[in-house]
Amino acid sequence: MQALSTRAKVLEKKPMTLAERAYLPAIFQGLSITMRHFFMKKATIRYPEETRPFSPVFRGLHVLKRDEQGRERCTACGLCAVACPAEAITMVAGERKKGEQNLYREEKYAISYEINMLRCIFCGLCEEACPKAAIYLQADKIAPPRYERDEFIYGKDRLVEAVAPETRSKRGIQLTPEQAAKLKTQLA
Repeated sequence: MQALSTRAKVLEKKPMTLAERAYLPAIFQGLSITMRHFFMKKATIRYPEETRPFSPVFRGLHVLKRDEQGRERCTACGLCAVACPAEAITMVAGERKKGEQNLYREEKYAISYEINMLRCIFCGLCEEACPKAAIYLQADKIAPPRYERDEFIYGKDRLVEAVAPETRSKRGIQLTPEQAAKLKTQLA
């Protein structure tokens, strides 16, 4: 077979010195790098005990919100599932029965609502697509680590907001006391 190019580089192999044959310079160079990194500030943190500060645009764990009367806001329209690029959201719609007016806001509601957290890319498109402001990505919580794959499928039991009526805002917006004070000063 003929070479593709006429350019060739001839390499000369120089004989190794006694120190190089004993690999001492390489050993000392490796030890110096190790000692340098030994005294540097550590890049890792002790996760369960310590947490890093979240970014202001962080999108964390999902929550299905309730309205001011404590009813579920989700009407099972399916826009969040359609908007999800990872196809992580599945739901089954159903009709509200007589006597369930205090549980569900509209006549149609989600019988089952599941999010597969292993598929979810936390993009926030489901939050933007929801016309009823039913699904939010919390800015202060991350999905906790689990051991089994089944534990990453979040159903309504984990997603629906559990808020006591006395702590619920009248307008349906959940604010911390600091956020409420800041908003009050801005509006005044």
